[in-house]
Amino acid sequence: MKKITKETYLNWYEEMSFWRKFEDKLAQVYIQQKVRGFLHLYNGQEAILAGSLHVMDLTKDRMITAYRNHVQPIGMGVDPKRVMAELYGKGTGTSQGLGGSMHIFSKEHRFYGGHGIVGGQIPLGAGLAFADKYFKRDSVTLCFLGDGAARQGSLHETFNMAVNWNLPVVFCVENNGYAMGTSVKRTASHEDIWKLGLGYEMPCGPVDAMNPVKVAEALDEAIDRARSGKGPTFLDLKTYRYRGHSMSDAQKYRTKDEVEEYQKIDPIAQVKETILEKKYATEDELKKMDKKVKERVKECEEFADDSDFPEKNVMYDVVYEQEDYPFIPHKL
Repeated sequence: MKKITKETYLNWYEEMSFWRKFEDKLAQVYIQQKVRGFLHLYNGQEAILAGSLHVMDLTKDRMITAYRNHVQPIGMGVDPKRVMAELYGKGTGTSQGLGGSMHIFSKEHRFYGGHGIVGGQIPLGAGLAFADKYFKRDSVTLCFLGDGAARQGSLHETFNMAVNWNLPVVFCVENNGYAMGTSVKRTASHEDIWKLGLGYEMPCGPVDAMNPVKVAEALDEAIDRARSGKGPTFLDLKTYRYRGHSMSDAQKYRTKDEVEEYQKIDPIAQVKETILEKKYATEDELKKMDKKVKERVKECEEFADDSDFPEKNVMYDVVYEQEDYPFIPHKL
């Protein structure tokens, strides 16, 4: 695994803080109705993305996920201003404002969504990996899913094919314990989601996903395995989200005390503690970094505010139309 250095920790602190503040800003502008529809925020789960990016090869590896998908493309290299503009529905967004919150996408940066259908990305992730194997490309796909999606039948169908064909894919459950609002222990006879991989003789196991180092270590092994042609791995990334499932979630299924307990092991706080303990930076230097982060977020907000909505014709231009379709008379 690539060495975790002082620079790694400082980069993690800045980027994870930026992702957190970016999502906080989205919550704020959502209340102002600048962002409409559903909004699913990533607060608390940042260690997963930080650890993943450390061991991925961003020149060739791919990522696909569900609808909690704003900061992942930013980590993959997408301009955060364009991501925020997409959430605003503006023409400068990643999909000209037509995708919105749940459908951020960038082929250029190998980020393939952003999917609103629960578990819909699981077979697609295997499909990306199949294409890489078919065309003999040295790439690995990270396919992220929530604990709720682990109950979908498509997961089992995909696991069976991925193992049978030794596909270069790593399946990662971002297990925040609640799916939408139903706890993991109420949806199955056991709480160890990773054990689903045992039935397919797929390497699998739990990971402390509040710590980016633990995530990096587990994913490094899984990515190396996939890249060397030995097939998929299934990781149960145990994390926690501090905000509700979406902005409309009243969160009546958990207590404030529970949230506060998890905030004691906040991934950003863990990284900061290591930085100070190892004297990688001082409190004042980190405060300067925090100020820089806030300025970056403000730039994103101003860009989205100042951008124009797309012209109406854009919406029609991206709809498939076959002019000579034989079963619909064009002339009555």
